[in-house]
Amino acid sequence: MFSREMGGYDRSLTMFSPEGRLYQVEYALESVKKGTLGIGIKSKDCVVLIAHRKLSTSLMDPESIQKIYKIDEHIGCIISGLNADSRILVDYARVQCQIHQLSYDETVLLRTLVQKIADVKQQYTQYGGTRPFGSALMFAGVDQDGPQLMTTAPTGRFWSWKATAIGLNEDQAKKMLEEKYKDDLSIEEIQKLGLEILKSNIDDELKPEVVQIGYILDKDKKFKIMDLEDTKNLFEKLKIS
Repeated sequence: MFSREMGGYDRSLTMFSPEGRLYQVEYALESVKKGTLGIGIKSKDCVVLIAHRKLSTSLMDPESIQKIYKIDEHIGCIISGLNADSRILVDYARVQCQIHQLSYDETVLLRTLVQKIADVKQQYTQYGGTRPFGSALMFAGVDQDGPQLMTTAPTGRFWSWKATAIGLNEDQAKKMLEEKYKDDLSIEEIQKLGLEILKSNIDDELKPEVVQIGYILDKDKKFKIMDLEDTKNLFEKLKIS
């Protein structure tokens, strides 16, 4: 019934509707919007990534759910959407970082890496027999251009941001970021702001077990992911409850 209303244009990846739409790509975008919420905030000194880890049951080990990945020494990312699709893209990104290092004897610029990921995503929107990646990635890094925050979408588009969100309730989270973001926030202020916005836009109780945090400082250019103990200490320090 749904396909009949669409005139069958949603059955093929390569078929445009009379309105110029690719429905399979739009479905991939919807899968991202149903993924867990991720928030990224940049300042002149650092970039912070905060992701929600959805626990479907209390029997799950929260540390087995990974939403933030280290891509290279100076780059990390949040995934949202289909986890399996995201893992393939994470592995591809890691390989591209190593290829660039071996080829040019230097670390890759974040924009160069993000464009490579976006190019792969775009290829999967135009060939029959494939489907788009149902995944969005948010990258944080520090390179010669300073702290960087970028995202890619299933369409193959990519953007650079001061602060943004991907996943479930991303529009509400972005609106809150627009209201509260400032360029001169310290890393602790960024972490507190990100956690407060996450708390306002998830159904779960905000506690260290359902949060994953990554960050990179301009001074050392090393991306780090906080473990559960560090996250608990941060919650106590920032008085998050």
